Amino acid sequence: MKKFNKNKIVFAVVLVASFMFSFVGLNTAFAAGPSKINLGTAGDFVILTKTGISTTGSTSVVGAIGVSPIDSTAITGFALTLPAASAFSTSALVTGKVYAADYTPPTPTKMTTAVSDMETAYTDGMARASSVTELGAGNIGGMTLAPGVYKWGTGVTIPTDVTLSGSSNDVWIFQIAQNLDISSAKQVILSGGAKASNIFWVVAGQTTIGTTAVFNGNILDQTAIVLNTGATLNGRALAQTAVTLDSNSVTIPSGGTSTPDPVIPPTPDPVVPSNSNSNSNSDSNSNSDSNLNPASINTNNQGCLPGEKFNGMTGISCSSNNATSTVVCLLGEKFSRTTGHVCTSFTLPVASTFGQQVKAIVTNFVKGSRGSGVATLQQFLISQNKGSSAQALAKVGATSYFGELTRSALAEFQAKVGISPALGNFGLITRTYLKAHY
Repeated sequence: MKKFNKNKIVFAVVLVASFMFSFVGLNTAFAAGPSKINLGTAGDFVILTKTGISTTGSTSVVGAIGVSPIDSTAITGFALTLPAASAFSTSALVTGKVYAADYTPPTPTKMTTAVSDMETAYTDGMARASSVTELGAGNIGGMTLAPGVYKWGTGVTIPTDVTLSGSSNDVWIFQIAQNLDISSAKQVILSGGAKASNIFWVVAGQTTIGTTAVFNGNILDQTAIVLNTGATLNGRALAQTAVTLDSNSVTIPSGGTSTPDPVIPPTPDPVVPSNSNSNSNSDSNSNSDSNLNPASINTNNQGCLPGEKFNGMTGISCSSNNATSTVVCLLGEKFSRTTGHVCTSFTLPVASTFGQQVKAIVTNFVKGSRGSGVATLQQFLISQNKGSSAQALAKVGATSYFGELTRSALAEFQAKVGISPALGNFGLITRTYLKAHY
């Protein structure tokens, strides 16, 4: 009886296996799911290369990018902003940090380790025992692929949509000895809960993602990765040479082997107290509010007396705390009490001056940017006075630091003049508007 039962089990296993593989002819392949490839610190990056990253057009990248051993000059098209002695730079095109081998320590060591981990992950991926070989003679368009390790001694093409079907815990590894190409407007589709973070395309040749194609998974490429115009990558581009972009969307996948690089912290602009004047009885024209007029000019005489409070929201104003009296000086005026509480004229740079200056800026700014260009932008926003955020910025003045308050004031300006999207980033769209109108 025991022998009969054993034979029955063996027969059942053979029958099921034969049934499963008979579906390959129907463009469905079945294989056992392997364990994930450990990306190490390379998993902290959405794009990582050894020889360069370049982009043209309106590319959007979510996650950290980096190059090594090549230096930051090999990151082109991103209009990088690098504060002095910084370990990373930023770009309006990247939601995350930008690293290069020539930045301040510990970045060089970080990048060397990440590239080494990328190479180790590639070697591991190519060494996995395959469960399916030479599927479709390299053409997998139209197929539905179950989790497993797929191997080709040739290149792989995806001329029509391919579907990866499995659960959120399943893993796919594709070992490709030559090039990987997905045609324009085609997709790698995920179904059944499959996750891009669990998909690994290990490619010896070049990976090319066609125009407007949608690609899912981590690409570990020994050569180059090229995304043609409008292509989307939900995954990582980890190349041992270069990555080339053209108006693409590249997003680090959720639930990956490593957490994405943190976004630059939204450090706010410095805040000045609403009533920071001295309680001295002196009629001196110098007090701590003297730098707070709407154009950051230090020549106004609004010095508020004890019992008064300063208000720069609608101009230069001193008013009593009990609101029984108010003196408001408009832009271009200063407060003086030498002959009573009056406003007198003085020279104030007008908005058109700042308009001429700000439209000459050719650099992108995001939160964390610093420098004289940021100060010029802040002066311009204050002079335009497009809303409450600009008025709040006027109280602080031009700090040369692009913080949350500056971003809010810029978003306010963009919305008022019809710039879309009004996100508060200073980039190509806003610069084009300024050149046309100022």
